[in-house]
Amino acid sequence: MSAQDLQKSWAAWLAHEKRASPNTMRAYGDDVSRFLAFQQGHLGKPVREKELAALKTADIRAFIAARRGEGLGGGGVQRALAAVRSFYRYLAREGILENAAPRAIRTPRLKRRLPRPLSPEDAVRVMEEAGGHDVEWLGARDAALLTLLYGAGLRISEALSLKRGDVPLGEGLTIMGKGRKERLVPVLPLLRDAVENYATKIPFTGAPGTALFLSRRGKPMSPREAQALMQRLRGRLGLDHRATPHALRHSFATHILQGGGDLRSVQELLGHASLSTTQTYTAIDTRQLLETYEKAHPRAKS
Repeated sequence: MSAQDLQKSWAAWLAHEKRASPNTMRAYGDDVSRFLAFQQGHLGKPVREKELAALKTADIRAFIAARRGEGLGGGGVQRALAAVRSFYRYLAREGILENAAPRAIRTPRLKRRLPRPLSPEDAVRVMEEAGGHDVEWLGARDAALLTLLYGAGLRISEALSLKRGDVPLGEGLTIMGKGRKERLVPVLPLLRDAVENYATKIPFTGAPGTALFLSRRGKPMSPREAQALMQRLRGRLGLDHRATPHALRHSFATHILQGGGDLRSVQELLGHASLSTTQTYTAIDTRQLLETYEKAHPRAKS
């Protein structure tokens, strides 16, 4: 089989067996396409099963070096290696070929950057300012969307996946997160009211199974539009460039912890598989930790 045929069967496996997200499918597909195109030029001949089985670590390092030369950063290199390894794991799983070279490449270590949540005051300002659109229904949409991100800690993809039939919201909202892991998120009255207010103002008809959040033209709203919304709000409110839609999710978690919530509960609310992910995802400064310690620990004042 040609490398392209093998890639197609791997992509089908990713989609149907692994249930990878559209973003992962797109990113991994691009990485493997680049990898195969590079190896064809590198070897000077078409790449088929035999060539894929014979690739050495030096060949894979040459691909990584070429991508770095094109400006790919450490995170991009990590993803490219993950895609290539996934491709080779599939080939081994199907009994097509074995090659340990991709596993032998050391993945670059990245500095883990703590997210920068908004202050509670800035989070409120963002939601209030979002509603001040010239077009009333778009203002209601923007306010409802950002209230979901901050009030329920949703990822932007999770909020945009909501359907017309989900409204009116109940006391809890079942969300399908990463890895198709379900979680139940409590719905505060303020959040419920914001979403229902938007739903009553939508100028387009739609079946219960159609997207709740729509673009100006009535199409499903894209993550890029949400990013553009936050960019406009940053300019109006003078916020840091790190005030993104995802920062509202960080803020949700951080503010709950600052208010006395426990880490395990926040892990459940965010839908994290690992508690360590939640620990790095949230931000409580040392001063607040010391204040908590001094108030609560019996030996703190001795």
